[in-house]
Amino acid sequence: MKKTILVGLAILAVSTSGALAAKKMTKPKAPAAATTATTAGAPPPMLGQVSAADRALYEKSQRESGMKK
Repeated sequence: MKKTILVGLAILAVSTSGALAAKKMTKPKAPAAATTATTAGAPPPMLGQVSAADRALYEKSQRESGMKK
């Protein structure tokens, strides 16, 4: 009887601590003025496009690994 109650309390403690930890990990919201000022002039991101820095890093990795084009 005591063992059943102890196991039940342990399961409750583990499940409750996980739920509370997940709730605390949310990101704080940025102030509205800061968000509008930084994204007002920027164009929307295009899906599927790679930046020049990413492409250069990819090519460098290909050369260093010995892969042929």
